[in-house]
Amino acid sequence: MFNENQLAILNQELDSSRIKSRQKGNINLSYLEGFDVIATANRIFGFGNWEYSITILENVSQELNHNQNHIICYKAVVQIKVYDETHTTNISREDVGFGTGIAKTLADAHEGGAKESITDAIKRALRSLGNQFGNNLYNKSKNNSNTTQHQSYNQNSYQQQPHQNANQQNYQSSHQVQQQGQPYQHQQDFSQLTNAGLTVMQQGENLVVVGENVFENKEIIKQNGFRWDGANKVWYMPLREAA
Repeated sequence: MFNENQLAILNQELDSSRIKSRQKGNINLSYLEGFDVIATANRIFGFGNWEYSITILENVSQELNHNQNHIICYKAVVQIKVYDETHTTNISREDVGFGTGIAKTLADAHEGGAKESITDAIKRALRSLGNQFGNNLYNKSKNNSNTTQHQSYNQNSYQQQPHQNANQQNYQSSHQVQQQGQPYQHQQDFSQLTNAGLTVMQQGENLVVVGENVFENKEIIKQNGFRWDGANKVWYMPLREAA
């Protein structure tokens, strides 16, 4: 199916300069960008020797956040086919992808969510062809140094004593987070929280809620778009959503 040159490239180690990283909640994720994966497929297989088709494109959820932005999630199922040099033989792969569009208008949110889900599905389908398409990045047993340091930080910073109740745990965790971050400059955007005696802190790419009465005000916090991180015991929101 594949010639010797293609096999040699597919068996090479992934160039680390192609790997990007981003935060999802309090987790660092490594990934390859969509354009990079498509460019790699063109380089290895040839422009006319592979293709993809969209099997399913489905809107799976839709909501408004506290800033009145539309949040729309799409699911896509994509099939790819890779042909040999004579186009007499091909292999196919299929996988699912998800994407979220966040925008003031429905049209822009739909566009962002649909495109992202298709790109995600293409990347996931191609990953079965090896490390040049980032398959090794899905190996959770291979933690990079950043992930290891992050886990160590979590264990040291957020380990609780068995006799502590939920309120004490929330306070201790939020107090530790407050020491790590800085007050969010647009506190007025979360007046409900500040009126309840809470503070919104900026910690890296996330906003977190801190204060002695976090536990009692969890419903207000949820209404303002924050999500609960059970591992670190904090309420957080990606900074890009607040923006």
